Amino acid sequence: MKFGVVVFPGSNCDRDMYDALACDMQQDVTMLWHKEKDLSKFSKEDCIVLPGGFSYGDYLRCGAIARFSPMMQSVIDFANDGGKVFGVCNGFQILCESHLLPGALLRNAHQQFVSKNIFITDDTNNVFKIPIAHGEGRFFADENTLDELAANGQILYKYCDEKGRITDASNPNGAMRNIAGVCNVNRNVFGMMPHPERATSKGLGNIDGRIIIQNLFMAEQLMK
Repeated sequence: MKFGVVVFPGSNCDRDMYDALACDMQQDVTMLWHKEKDLSKFSKEDCIVLPGGFSYGDYLRCGAIARFSPMMQSVIDFANDGGKVFGVCNGFQILCESHLLPGALLRNAHQQFVSKNIFITDDTNNVFKIPIAHGEGRFFADENTLDELAANGQILYKYCDEKGRITDASNPNGAMRNIAGVCNVNRNVFGMMPHPERATSKGLGNIDGRIIIQNLFMAEQLMK
């Protein structure tokens, strides 16, 4: 499995993602400049990653300009053809702006940037400790969409406390239904606000991010 990490003007987690995948997890990773268009070296079994940061300075709305970059036109086609795409933080915002994922990411309910370790849980009640760092991470969708996401199993992660309890107090940004990450109906496009790439190093004492990447892409070789 190969990974391509897209670099936009303003990306600041692209190298973090590269190091997590290439160094901590020994994967084949290529950096992709936003003005490029060629994804011919990637197959449907590979994954294009949209990293965190402030693409194009977050002018207009977060991800609104990046959505129209030359590379994103290719990424949209790649996803629509069944290729895997993974967006983290700003990458999640770009995926929503591109309509590859439902919903939108709004300014945090408390109107402040938040940067800290939090806990998230999946639909099998596993709890992961993962960092967040965002000012506009409040997931929003209308009630019908939220119901559809739940019914289709498209809610990947919810904010919780360290014991896995989903409460208002464990929600760091006011996201509707504590949603921290979702996928599309076909389960080949994934987005989340927390940063798993910042939790893959044994030297930092937390490799929960490795488990998340493995679970998302069902690739046992990632857990080396």
